[in-house]
Amino acid sequence: MPDIPTFDIAIIGGGPAGLTAGLYAGRGGLRAAVVEKLMPGGLVANTERIDNYPGFPEGISGYDLAQRMQAQAAKFGAQFVSDEAAAIAIEPKSFLVRLSSKAQLRAKALVIASGAYPRTLGVPGEKELLGKGVSYCAVCDGAFFKNQDVAVVGGGDSAVQEAVYLAGLCSTVTVVHRRSSLRAAESLQRVAFRNGKISFSWNRTVVAIEGGTQVEGLRVMDKETMKEEVLPVSGVFIYVGYHPNSAVVKDLVQLDENGYIVTDENLMTSAPGIFAAGDVRRKLVRQISGAVGDAATAAVAAQQYIENL
Repeated sequence: MPDIPTFDIAIIGGGPAGLTAGLYAGRGGLRAAVVEKLMPGGLVANTERIDNYPGFPEGISGYDLAQRMQAQAAKFGAQFVSDEAAAIAIEPKSFLVRLSSKAQLRAKALVIASGAYPRTLGVPGEKELLGKGVSYCAVCDGAFFKNQDVAVVGGGDSAVQEAVYLAGLCSTVTVVHRRSSLRAAESLQRVAFRNGKISFSWNRTVVAIEGGTQVEGLRVMDKETMKEEVLPVSGVFIYVGYHPNSAVVKDLVQLDENGYIVTDENLMTSAPGIFAAGDVRRKLVRQISGAVGDAATAAVAAQQYIENL
């Protein structure tokens, strides 16, 4: 059998947290592997414009930011593995990572930076019409709805940000929110409220997404009157939160009630040698800057852990 490649640190996930962990590990003289099944950057790579990451006053696209992060990590020696971590086994003073391709790698420490994926509404028509008008990524699919009427479901930063983006392409954008006010940052709210193409459907819950071969309408219910109505839209963009990608370590580390990884102040999990950074861990704010800060701490703490083995 071929020898299993061995690293000082294996980083599971190649979003901003994973790329930053790779950068810090490399600068610290560690042999680091960054395992990412998709393109570097994760979900961030699909974001059209990022305006709240320090150092870019004019904003930067998610794709460009991810490419810069990857190039910087590679400059300091991080190796990139285009694969998915399928299972992790704890060994004496190391971890064995089994990949979906059946390949394996071994590392003295791990940083879990696998992020999170979009929650679904779980209503009739959502699954059936996915890719036929139902989307979880406006940047990916917004161009298909140019000069059409669409709806955005949600009231947080992502929902409002994507509504503003869609307003630049679509005829109208209706934001459907189950509350009477948005949860998004005030700056985003001001931009949305000033946009004449964006309207708001308050205190509404989604009952179903209707259509045959394509989305034709969004059925919503008024939470106060219990009356239903159908919004005539051809696209529905859903932003109602995320699920953490923590399944690969669910039997190894402590998770909270929502499946997020619990860490201490140094980002170590309940399992010595396994650290977590970014959206996969329990935290208050889920932003790129926070993920980057997490990763820097996790990588430095992992290096200290390795030095004490």
